[in-house]
Amino acid sequence: MTYDLYIGDRTFSSWSLRGWLMFEKFDLPVRTHLVGLYSGTMAQDLASLAPARLVPVVRASDGLVIGESLAIAETLAERHPHNGLWPEDGAQRARARWLCAEMVAGFSALRAECPMQLRHVNSGFTASDAVRSDLNRIETLWQGAWDLCGSDAGWLFGDYSLADVFFAPVAARIVGYDLAVSQTARAYCMRVISDPAVIAWRNAGLEVTYDPFPYEVYAPIAPWPIP
Repeated sequence: MTYDLYIGDRTFSSWSLRGWLMFEKFDLPVRTHLVGLYSGTMAQDLASLAPARLVPVVRASDGLVIGESLAIAETLAERHPHNGLWPEDGAQRARARWLCAEMVAGFSALRAECPMQLRHVNSGFTASDAVRSDLNRIETLWQGAWDLCGSDAGWLFGDYSLADVFFAPVAARIVGYDLAVSQTARAYCMRVISDPAVIAWRNAGLEVTYDPFPYEVYAPIAPWPIP
């Protein structure tokens, strides 16, 4: 069963990164299609996938169309129960679902003020009180996950899971805007952006140039820490 995944620009589309990681990290066969998120053709590109209007969108080989990241995640986990998308332990699995749901519904200040970009580090960015509040909540959720699984040295629940998929763009935001977090949280962010799948995603995005750059640049800027 090969899926078709429709995504936006890799450098900027945080939801597309989540969608792609669901397939890449759990060995699910997929064909990727880029839609015109910045060229203005997205509505036309997604017309055959109605009622979808945002990326990512998935079409299964049986014709089923799935939109919204949580729905995609749950459908893939249901169809591929042996691929380890959720933690095996029931308590950890429930907590991982909680984290993913809160990610989808929350952190509006971080998402609005720090749109994901994978080009450089905005060292000149100053976090607002609302962004700092979001970061504090994120660290609370991450630490709770590590406490539950008994380790803070790796992924959120020991083995890689959908929770790490959903927080990958958050880690990229923390790095990309040089946001102040604990040493443990920073180490997790570096683990996320050092993952070979994330590096491959970023490198593919770097093949596209943007003039002008679609988001504000906060000087001084520094190079992305992972080449």
